[in-house]
Amino acid sequence: MKAVSAAQMQKIDRLTTDSFGIPGEDLMERAGYCVADAVQRMIEAHNLLNPRITLFAGRGNNGGDVFVAARHLSEAGFAIGVLFAGDIDAVRGDALIHLQKLQAAEIPLHVMETVSEWDELLGTPYANSDILVDGLLGTGARGPARGPVARAIQVINRCSQKGLVVSVDIPSGMDPDTGQADGDVVVADLTVTFGLPKTGLLQPAALAYVGTVEVGDIGIPRELTDSVGGSLDLITPDMVSACLPRRLRHTHKGTFGHVLLIGGSPAFSGAISMAAMAACRSGAGLVSVLTPVSVAATVAGHEPQAMVHGGRENSRGSLSADAIEACFPAGGLDRFRAVLIGPGLTTHPDGVRLIHTVLSSTVPTVILDADALTLVANHQELLDGGRRGVILTPHPGEMSRLTGVDLETIEADRMAVARRVASQFGVVAVLKGAGTLVVTAERAGVNLTGNPGMATGGMGDALAGLMTGLGGQGIAPFEAACAAVWLHGVAGDEAAAMSSQSGLTTTALINALPRVFRRVQVR
Repeated sequence: MKAVSAAQMQKIDRLTTDSFGIPGEDLMERAGYCVADAVQRMIEAHNLLNPRITLFAGRGNNGGDVFVAARHLSEAGFAIGVLFAGDIDAVRGDALIHLQKLQAAEIPLHVMETVSEWDELLGTPYANSDILVDGLLGTGARGPARGPVARAIQVINRCSQKGLVVSVDIPSGMDPDTGQADGDVVVADLTVTFGLPKTGLLQPAALAYVGTVEVGDIGIPRELTDSVGGSLDLITPDMVSACLPRRLRHTHKGTFGHVLLIGGSPAFSGAISMAAMAACRSGAGLVSVLTPVSVAATVAGHEPQAMVHGGRENSRGSLSADAIEACFPAGGLDRFRAVLIGPGLTTHPDGVRLIHTVLSSTVPTVILDADALTLVANHQELLDGGRRGVILTPHPGEMSRLTGVDLETIEADRMAVARRVASQFGVVAVLKGAGTLVVTAERAGVNLTGNPGMATGGMGDALAGLMTGLGGQGIAPFEAACAAVWLHGVAGDEAAAMSSQSGLTTTALINALPRVFRRVQVR
């Protein structure tokens, strides 16, 4: 889904009303409903019992969205309160219409015009809200927040120690085009934006504020949304759903591909095990693993659904240079639709030949991850053959080794570095981290699912296994990578909601994957 500037979105909104006859009042009604729906799903995901919901409104259209959301949440039986920052007589247009509906419904509304009133709020029950909905400032605001609005933003951030934060369209205080903040800005857990994602939400500067980003459908005609150009996409559920194959009645396990995962060693048997566990929950028909014979039983014990082959070892206990040929002689790799090499492989020199063997095969999709990326960084001639169908999955440290660019420079412009690697080697580059990028020479996707609890060992191995399983089903490399990072992030979000971010484990994420697939598949 293409991203748009604030000016582009305003034009689209205007054309929706002027050319298609959809009143702004109706668009606001739908936007508010999307917010209320997101809040209710958050309540369910976090198992919140009788939650207290506080909604923060400003005088603009975002405030109008909040008035609508409050009405829907109240009608659903939730305990809510609406806090208005500033002069409520300044509310105009469609927002005023919905303010009047809110007042007619006799929903609690507290107008707080001064900074001191907001300071006093911290000593009231509102400070212990389970969910805080931020609709203070929208895409039309310019410059830093001031006065009561600035203090309201500070209050939201203070209260977020105990409550989850949902921002309406953009986090208040953030520039909708650059993602930067000149002053106070709300730090959201979820941003519900409307129609199309705003460019600023996808920028590196915004990652500290936006949380997960969800795009609400408010009925803007496809003729308008499809006319948006550009090469940058937000990865969305619709995009993921479109690339997943339907499983027809007459199909069998061969229909959905056979994939091979290569890696593991005595010290890192868990890496290849977790990759195998994720691959077995990806929809792939068959999953095979090639791992040193000394750890084969361990890997098989972790994932009994995988076919685990014990390969020849070198003196270090990792796979020997001829392990692939010994296990799959005479072009035996050609039976696989996708091959992953790297998790737990070690950086022993024998790995260079193993990578060369994989890249020399006719396997349609090859994923190089973890130790394979470190080996490739020192032997970049491995990627000089122009082979198609290769996906590289570096985190910033691995990207630094691959490019020779320091971490600070990479983080300052992740897109430029990822695109450079994708163009130089003709690969799909997946630069992991907050706001994972999936990049080719021509296309780019940004993923905004996932959470800080996923900053723990094994998460990258699970992502690589999931990606391999999707590629093995015949999904093209770019689409397989986009789907994998989205599904992986949502599984992390669901697992954290059921427990906590601090206690999140890779196995909990992997176990959430089957449920997450149901979000994008009807079967």
